[in-house]
Amino acid sequence: MKNVLITGASGLIGVQLTQDFKQAGFQITHLGRKANANRIPRVYGWDIDAQKIDHEALHGKQIIVNLAGAPVADKRWTDARKKEIIDSRVKSTELLVRSILALEHKPEVFVAASAVGYYGMVTTEQIFTEDAAPSTDFFGHCCSAWEAALKPLQDAGVRVVILRIGVVLAKSGGALPKLAGPIKAFIGSPLGSGKQWVPWIHLNDLSKLFLYVAQNETIQGIYNAVGSVHTRQAELTQAIGKALGRPVFLPAVPAFVLKLMLGEMAGIVLEGSRVSNQKIKDAGFSFGFEQLDQALEDLLGKK
Repeated sequence: MKNVLITGASGLIGVQLTQDFKQAGFQITHLGRKANANRIPRVYGWDIDAQKIDHEALHGKQIIVNLAGAPVADKRWTDARKKEIIDSRVKSTELLVRSILALEHKPEVFVAASAVGYYGMVTTEQIFTEDAAPSTDFFGHCCSAWEAALKPLQDAGVRVVILRIGVVLAKSGGALPKLAGPIKAFIGSPLGSGKQWVPWIHLNDLSKLFLYVAQNETIQGIYNAVGSVHTRQAELTQAIGKALGRPVFLPAVPAFVLKLMLGEMAGIVLEGSRVSNQKIKDAGFSFGFEQLDQALEDLLGKK
């Protein structure tokens, strides 16, 4: 039985991933701000700001999954908030990397979350693959620095897999309930032009993807974690309405309204890129939810 350490385990992805790793027969422990030796899974402690970690958390772990990072869309992007978003990702990664390099017996694999924000808040017809250059906007800078913090681990010969995650569709968290709520109330509408791309992935597929890359010793490097169908925001809105049995007939929310409400953060809903998942499919991974309607029916439809 292999031992797995997960950071950021209390979030949407971490909860599902803990469940799936456990069902697959792995021994799970967590790393969090508040240590709890009596909790199952056990929680070891770390302090990212102080750059301190309970080194016992890392001993005997064959797999480490790093999901740590402050939520991107919870608060308006002030300069202080943007620094917090970057630091929570980069400093946590640096602390883990430095601590792992000090170990005599290093983990077999380090699986790290990143985001399709690497490609920037931009809407074009380009289909981004993993070898594309990072955007120069805030999101691109954040993801680029996040991924770069892993280089010393790669240089030391540890197998590192980075998953650039798209918009995660889930029943009880993330973007979908926020989009579905107004549609249920018959006041849903597209956002901005509605032409922006939404590179989505079903939560179950994402969790299984983490499991797949952790166990497949031939996989390393960067992979896009998105579904196969390129979907525009207006198409997503209509598809949610169909799954809920609700019409979507109101005009789109104007971009300027969202910019007034959200400031710079509006870019994450008003812009979006087309992102390819061909590389991970070529590596043998099969998605359970290839079609958007199929994914939404599973998450929103009547069982």
